[in-house]
Amino acid sequence: MPFLDLARIEAREIFPGIRIRAPHGENLMLSIVDFEPGAQVPLHTHPHEQGGVLLQGRMELQIGSESRILEPGEYYIIPPNTPHRAAAVGGPARALDVFSPVREDYAALWTNGETE
Repeated sequence: MPFLDLARIEAREIFPGIRIRAPHGENLMLSIVDFEPGAQVPLHTHPHEQGGVLLQGRMELQIGSESRILEPGEYYIIPPNTPHRAAAVGGPARALDVFSPVREDYAALWTNGETE
C-alpha cells in the first residue's frame, strides 16, 4: 500500500464537525483533518508525538500554555503527553497531522487503512 488516493479513504467524524482520513503504516500515521466552521477538537493529551501543517483556512491551536492562530503553510510539533486543542477560525480548515507511533484509536476506525 505505498500509494493512496485521499478521495478513496472514507472520512470518519471524531468530534462534531471534525472528520479525519488517517492512513497508516507500521510506525507512522498521516491524518487529514477537516474542520467545519467553528468546529473544535477539545483539550486532550496522548502519548504519541504529533506534527502537522495547516493546509487551508485558519486554525487556533493551543499547545501547552501557548496559543496561536495558524495560517496555511504554518507547521507545529506537539510533544507526547502535552495538552493541546484546535479550532477552525472564520470558516472551514484543513490540516495534515502526522503521528508516531500510530494512534491505535484512529487506526481502529479503518482496517489496515482500508478504503471505500
